[in-house]
Amino acid sequence: MIKEKKYRFEVPEGKTRERIDTFLANTIENATRSKVQKIIEADLVTVNGKVVKSNYKVKPFDIIEAFQPIIPRPEDVEPEEIPLNIVYEDDYLLVVNKPAGMVAHPAYANYTGTLVNALLHHSQQLSNVNEPGRPGIVHRLDKDTSGLLVVAKDDWTHAKIAEQFSAHSAEREYHTICWGRFDESKGKIETKITRSKKDRKKFITSDVEGKSAITLYEVIEEFEFTSLLKLNLKTGRTHQIRVHLSSIDKPVFGDPDYGGRQIRFGSESSKIKSAVKYLLEIMPRQALHAKTLGFVHPKTNKFMNFDSELPEDMQTLISKLYSSSDN
Repeated sequence: MIKEKKYRFEVPEGKTRERIDTFLANTIENATRSKVQKIIEADLVTVNGKVVKSNYKVKPFDIIEAFQPIIPRPEDVEPEEIPLNIVYEDDYLLVVNKPAGMVAHPAYANYTGTLVNALLHHSQQLSNVNEPGRPGIVHRLDKDTSGLLVVAKDDWTHAKIAEQFSAHSAEREYHTICWGRFDESKGKIETKITRSKKDRKKFITSDVEGKSAITLYEVIEEFEFTSLLKLNLKTGRTHQIRVHLSSIDKPVFGDPDYGGRQIRFGSESSKIKSAVKYLLEIMPRQALHAKTLGFVHPKTNKFMNFDSELPEDMQTLISKLYSSSDN
């Protein structure tokens, strides 16, 4: 089954200059300008190999490539009896502790076994303001990141909570184990983040292009060659924590995409090599958990704060790191 369409166009000689969103809306069958603008905002459109904005004006002989995700229609998403760890639920929303390995909603190669499939089985009432296939989903976590998510049951609640995420008034704290130790116990990472031109599934930091991203971190504990951190997001970019920590040579431990499965320190020691190999077997994913979540309940107008325990794999990893530090 095709999960993504790729388009490639060469602007013909003599073509008058026009905005790329207009050009693509008129060129791609059944496309609208608003849909085109969304894939442009997601850095899924390039001109001559470079990501562009919607106001870029095409010119003759430009090579345009566009990638259009194929999102399943709501009627194509089947309810599935998948256990959910529901931390809180009322008539307006749910707070769910998502396990690592579960995708938030159907897309690309993951059309079943998602949080949405489980939610559709659990509740007949979910918001419907998103794109097709994403009922109730206000915000997301990466597939292999565990932790707390809020789910809206109606469109009004969805809009009110989404406003808080957009205004950065919702509180989110993550815990992670990363490679390396820090000179300062607290810090801020502030960059732009954009999609990688070498691998469209990954993101990179940039000084000149992309969206602004701010991550605050605080060291909880340091071990021989790793650190336990808590982090707060001031923005919500895709893969933000993973990209930011990798950019300062402190990748999330176990992260297969951003250097977290390579020995970063002490590689000359066979003892450390053996220890790291064992720890990576314990943590086959990125060691990242969305631990706390806070927001104002749209109906009651009261601030609600939720906390969760670290998942078993991260607890085991931390325990082993403490033990090795004591030796």
